[in-house]
Amino acid sequence: MSFLEKVSIKNITVNKKARHDYFIDETLEAGIELCGTEVKSLRAGQVNLKDSYVSLHTGEAFVKGMHISPYEKGNIFNKDPLRDRKLLLHRREINRLIGIVKQQGVSIIPLSLYFKGSRVKMEIGLARGKKNYDKREDIAKRDAQRNMDRAIKEQGR
Repeated sequence: MSFLEKVSIKNITVNKKARHDYFIDETLEAGIELCGTEVKSLRAGQVNLKDSYVSLHTGEAFVKGMHISPYEKGNIFNKDPLRDRKLLLHRREINRLIGIVKQQGVSIIPLSLYFKGSRVKMEIGLARGKKNYDKREDIAKRDAQRNMDRAIKEQGR
């Protein structure tokens, strides 16, 4: 049994608004630099990704706007809930992201946060913004699929 087979993945949070507001072209997995009390807050599920985004500067990637609530028993060790947190990516991945963002005008959005073994990982996506008519189209498709599933279920009875 290899190391990869033993690793368990436990979801912390998913940014549902990201898939509603953006077309996701590509996804990447990144580590994230946290302090101890932040990890304890994540274990309690006290995190919000709704208005967060990834910015690239000086050859590094930072997630901005991610809110991790202060740990109740953390007292002086708690950090600012909205501080910028460094993403851990390889240099070639960061350089590729910088090139794509400059050329194509896409954004980098956090999609989900999860534990992979004992490590905290973030799934980030290269995203293009949706227009209102695209959002309405997605809602119509979802409703049509739901109605078809309901009809099939009724037919089986």
